[in-house]
Amino acid sequence: MPMRAMAILQQVCQVELSYTGHHCTRKTSVCASKRSVFLGLAPLLCSLSAFPQSDALTLDHPNLRPESTTHLVSETLFDQKPIRENPIRAVPTLPPLEYFIDRAADSRPTPQLDASPEDSLASGNTPAEGSKDLVRFRKLKPPKRPDFNRDIYYRNKVEFSLDTGWLPINVPFPLDVFVGDVYNTYPLKYTLVPIFASLRWHMNGIGGPLILRGNWDLTCTGSVTAIPRGPESRYFSYIMGIRRNFVPRNSRVSPYFDTRLGLGHIDAKGPQGVLYAQGQDFTFTVNMGSGVRYNFSPHYAFSAGLNFMHISNLDLSESNGKPNWGVRNYGINVYGPMVGLDIQLRKHPTHSE
Repeated sequence: MPMRAMAILQQVCQVELSYTGHHCTRKTSVCASKRSVFLGLAPLLCSLSAFPQSDALTLDHPNLRPESTTHLVSETLFDQKPIRENPIRAVPTLPPLEYFIDRAADSRPTPQLDASPEDSLASGNTPAEGSKDLVRFRKLKPPKRPDFNRDIYYRNKVEFSLDTGWLPINVPFPLDVFVGDVYNTYPLKYTLVPIFASLRWHMNGIGGPLILRGNWDLTCTGSVTAIPRGPESRYFSYIMGIRRNFVPRNSRVSPYFDTRLGLGHIDAKGPQGVLYAQGQDFTFTVNMGSGVRYNFSPHYAFSAGLNFMHISNLDLSESNGKPNWGVRNYGINVYGPMVGLDIQLRKHPTHSE
């Protein structure tokens, strides 16, 4: 405060000197006497500076510049009208209450959108009951992996299939009970070794619910069958059918079930008097099989399963006239294991679905 009073006193002296220099023509002795008066008032101003100062004498007043303060002091001491300049108003500041409210608003935690509800509860950021700006959290499920089987089983896919089997087990014909025949086997036993060369056309892509999910393919097959056990020696046939592939998601193993029907030619020995042999050369055939297919890649697959094969002439030999009149039809019913290889014939450019 004493330093402050001395600064004010020096400013007053400078103003007075300038005032007397420009506006007065008094003598030098008068000016010297006034300086002595001002210097004599210095201790009084220092003592007054210990008391609270008014707004008129402070330099920290927000609305007054130092020059206007100097003129106010001059007016107070000499009762003369000061020369005021245009005051510059200070920028208004926020009241203390608003300042603290804004600081409190800025200090609120920002909600984390990627946090789980458990993390929010653990960190203590629990919203009050009845709050309207609640943030709802939903746990996103991870995306499913693309099913690579859609590159294997798709619409209009064409495959070449080569299958072979060993069918030594003789069984009754499953439909004997519906045609009136005795459900039993005959003393003459057969063993067949079929070789199937097939074209498979996939008619659709993968579809269906749960365990029935899969696709259908149409199969056209030409076969050559060797007969190592039995009176006949060979059998040729052409058969067609459909296969259902059951395709689990992202699994290389796919179960299947197929059925094929056709016609064929056999070197029948029944007309030659061989008992329980086939009654004529022209026959019909039924093939049913099931198994699993393992896909090495979209181009190659291996299959293995069981196959049932039926051969008969549908009792045509019993009424085909002389000289083979009344040759009974016994038929062949065998089943056994069968394996095969599937090869893709053309490249798959895009998904079928």
